[in-house]
Amino acid sequence: MLTLIAALLLVSVHLFAGKLRFLEGIPRSRWLSAAGGVSVAYVFMHLLPELDRGQEVFRRLGVLRFMESHAYLIALVGLITFYGLERLAKSSRHAQRSAGAADATSPQVFWLHMASFALYNGLVGYLLVHREQPGVISLVLFTVAMALHFVVTDFGLREDHKAAYTRVGRWILAAAIVAGWALGRATVISDLALVVLVAFLAGGVILNVLKEELPEERRSRFSAFLLGAGAYAVLLLAI
Repeated sequence: MLTLIAALLLVSVHLFAGKLRFLEGIPRSRWLSAAGGVSVAYVFMHLLPELDRGQEVFRRLGVLRFMESHAYLIALVGLITFYGLERLAKSSRHAQRSAGAADATSPQVFWLHMASFALYNGLVGYLLVHREQPGVISLVLFTVAMALHFVVTDFGLREDHKAAYTRVGRWILAAAIVAGWALGRATVISDLALVVLVAFLAGGVILNVLKEELPEERRSRFSAFLLGAGAYAVLLLAI
């Protein structure tokens, strides 16, 4: 029941984040920067240490003996995957503007983005059930970090895809969370599969936050980002 409540909370982020008008505009909202800081702090303080433990799973099972950092390689794959999607979206928007169309991605890129982020959200929903560290506190920390992360990604997707995201995209991503949660309730995965999923998620979160914070035109709020990251890091250390 607790994991279902967490899943529904994450669903509500995608359904209602667009109504938070105070997050829009340039310079970037300090709340978005702070939310990004929390997400990155969770990755570096919680998910990456789990990858270090996950390395032991690879060594124990003798998977790909010729490689030394299997879990971190998967995190890199996650980062590269979403970097490629980001570049594709920006190129598509530029091409659309050059052709005199609306300042949004093409339908083909929109659907590719939605399919990719649906898998991403499904992974988050799945990990609500199959976290490496069970327990209520672990669930709360994961849910809060992912909820704030979804606020950040929702803002970026809405900017890239405009009306198509509001009309269709956010519903797809919301449904993907529930589908991932339901799959998690119905299945049990191996330690190796859990490490792979956590690693891919870690790489994806890092890229999806930093791509929103780093561009100069965003005029991001470093102080808010630092405050969010620092406060959540302290909380994770205290717990």
